[in-house]
Amino acid sequence: MAREEFTVGIIGLGLMGGSAALKLKEERFAGKILGYDIDQDHAREALALKIVDEVLVLDELCYQSDLLILAIPVNKALLVLPEVMAKINPYSIVIDLGSTKQRICKLANTLQNRGQFVACHPIAGTENTGPKAAFASLFQDKVNIICDKENSTTGALALITRMSETLGMRVKYMDSASHDRHIAYVSHLSHITSFMLGKTVLEVENDEANIFDMAGSGFASTVRLAKSSPEMWAPIFKENSDNILIVLDRYINNLNKMRDLIEQGDEEDLTQTMKDINIIRSVLDGEQVTR
Repeated sequence: MAREEFTVGIIGLGLMGGSAALKLKEERFAGKILGYDIDQDHAREALALKIVDEVLVLDELCYQSDLLILAIPVNKALLVLPEVMAKINPYSIVIDLGSTKQRICKLANTLQNRGQFVACHPIAGTENTGPKAAFASLFQDKVNIICDKENSTTGALALITRMSETLGMRVKYMDSASHDRHIAYVSHLSHITSFMLGKTVLEVENDEANIFDMAGSGFASTVRLAKSSPEMWAPIFKENSDNILIVLDRYINNLNKMRDLIEQGDEEDLTQTMKDINIIRSVLDGEQVTR
């Protein structure tokens, strides 16, 4: 694949797949974008929005694509990957964009052409879904985590590094088990917290008008993730349940400790507890923190 522009196939024409398509076409990484989506309305919409140049059946999409991107829920990717890998041409590279990596990497290891697969997790997204949610700058200044790179060919890794840079992303490498453990802490728990905050407020606040009148930016930003797609997140929670349950138990324990401090009315301990937690600001700013 010496030419400058590639034929890119996208399976799943929502936020992630659509945004990748727009940027890769804009930067001329992709000379042509082919699309496939099991939701025919999404496929038609992506075509109308010029996210893709052509919508094909799966067999044709697989064979014609130099790079094939699986931008579908993690449970669907597990079903589709073996079929896709059996249908691609000998020069095609396949990636997935899923938020869990260990199980799909184990599955890929059983496939004959494993080297043509690169397990990716772009740390990017919004709470919105569907082709209309896609925008070209979604991945700008974000990180793309590539897992179990030793099982992919040098050529495949080189192409996906180039793709990541075209999207505006930095590349990091991690083994799939570590990825799933760490992502449970920093992403999956955040979504659970947001969903449950939304549930709690809806249960205790009978007058919905009060939610809109009194909700400040703190509530809006914290509960934003509760608008995310249940069809995407339920499989993620299931796939990564072992890691999620460990961190969820720790979170519940910390909530109970906070509840006890509030019940005791100990303002000094409350203040100190929150001061200790304020170190997260430095962590998020990328500063070296000694604890």
